[in-house]
Amino acid sequence: MSSLEGHSNRVLIWSLTVLGLIVIYAPPLYLLGASFNPALQPGLPNLSDMTLKWYEALPADRALISALQESLLVAIATASLATSLSLLAALAYFELHKTRATWFMTVILPMFVPGVIQGLALSTVFSHMGIKASAMTIVAGHLLWAMPFAFIVILTSFSAVRPAYLMAAADLGASKWRQFRDVTLPLIRPGLISAFIFSFLLSLNEFTRAFYLAGRQNTLPVVLFGKMNGGASPVIYAMSGSIFIVSVFLVAIIVAAAGGKRAA
Repeated sequence: MSSLEGHSNRVLIWSLTVLGLIVIYAPPLYLLGASFNPALQPGLPNLSDMTLKWYEALPADRALISALQESLLVAIATASLATSLSLLAALAYFELHKTRATWFMTVILPMFVPGVIQGLALSTVFSHMGIKASAMTIVAGHLLWAMPFAFIVILTSFSAVRPAYLMAAADLGASKWRQFRDVTLPLIRPGLISAFIFSFLLSLNEFTRAFYLAGRQNTLPVVLFGKMNGGASPVIYAMSGSIFIVSVFLVAIIVAAAGGKRAA
């Protein structure tokens, strides 16, 4: 009887898991399929009708290309700052003792602030300070969103740094800086790469904060939203499909980096 119940529980768990994955991945996969449809109306094409015409038309859509360039610049700046600041925050975390929990909550708190409130608050503050909306204001908003996630990823990667390694380096005369450069940094490098890619994707796909903080040049999610409301060309499905494919590829890099770290 217990064996039968165990089998039933496994079937139930796997069924719910598969159902959840279908709910999560069906919309983006449907959009990806629609991007190969030659018709103007979105829908899944027949295998014989699949075409790359909308992907070939992407370079001619200057608004989308310009927005993509803006999003890439913002995402690279955000990821660089988020990774660097999160590394410093993680190092500070390990230097603290009684106030570690407070420091941890302080760093990850922006994760729990709704994007609408965060974007509106930053927009109001920048307006009162006389700072005009620009790519830098978007980076500021995206940094608050991405840094908590990067901090957690980097903090987790420090599990590979065993105290014995640092003690051995210290016994050999290595300074704190040499210990960090020669021991800690190589061990946490996969975590830094993962944090950078994670922050990059969070920024690239962020809409709410960019909507409040963008200047005259909008990011790609904001432009896609505007085009959807204004009767969009199927080219936007090709752009969305491209972003989805790139995102999956980058996530695969994160998984590979994590797998390599465990193997090491």
